[in-house]
Amino acid sequence: MTDPSHLRFRRVLAYIDGHLDGDLSLDVLAEVAACSPYHFHRRFSALAGLPVHRYVQLSRFKRAAWQAAFRPMVSLTDVALDAGYESPEAFSRAFRQRLGQSPAAFRDAPDWRVWATAWRELDEVRRFHMPAGHHVDDVRIVDFPETAVACLSHVGPPERIGETIRRFIAWRRANGLPPSKSATWNILYDDPETTPPERYRLDLCASCADVPPNDEGVVAARLWGGRCAVLRHTGSEALLGDAIRFLYGEWLTGSGEEPGDAPLFLRRVAFFPDVPEHETVTDIHLPLAQ
Repeated sequence: MTDPSHLRFRRVLAYIDGHLDGDLSLDVLAEVAACSPYHFHRRFSALAGLPVHRYVQLSRFKRAAWQAAFRPMVSLTDVALDAGYESPEAFSRAFRQRLGQSPAAFRDAPDWRVWATAWRELDEVRRFHMPAGHHVDDVRIVDFPETAVACLSHVGPPERIGETIRRFIAWRRANGLPPSKSATWNILYDDPETTPPERYRLDLCASCADVPPNDEGVVAARLWGGRCAVLRHTGSEALLGDAIRFLYGEWLTGSGEEPGDAPLFLRRVAFFPDVPEHETVTDIHLPLAQ
């Protein structure tokens, strides 16, 4: 049975995610936790490993940093003010402290190696206190239609995938294929935990019937057509690996099914930072033997 205090704590984390633009004072969060403010901040620090004000600050900063990195149409001044910083200069100082670059320098030439470890504190809190908790009944089997996509491959260290994502976003924008009009997919060829970094491959894809010639390396491809096991993962990217392990381990072992001759692929349904992190939605597709 789950400890009620941990359920309250999980509720607080979800509330913070969903109200980054609102009042996240100690009194407000203590009320969400149904706990006295005198004890709440100590309880939060004991469970999260960092003070509540620091957790809120990092959560707001993470959203702002993702906007700076992947939403070039949003001005850095707007990003700073939306994150609660009093001025762009204050945001720039925080950005330098966490990522070693100013926001403008990062937009021009990001250091993705630093980016890859910048959110470790938050991710560890989420993995421990906000587990996905999937069940075998959550998995459905569908007949997935073969789907034409535009595809850009990332080959190399996983921590550098951000630069490939930015190239693909720019190509989609130039070709009028935003996520609202064209579904977003990833094809996962390798496990980053077991594959040498230089050999790691992941494909970024968008539904597209015709890919015009281009210099960005985007090519026409097709997603597997056939039976697939589909598991919807709602929550942080930090928990996606746990959901995939559940699908391959617990579900596949007890299902009587065998995987098909095609890699796992994902549909990105709702994106952070466009939605709160705990509300991001990813449909995991596991091709099955016919």
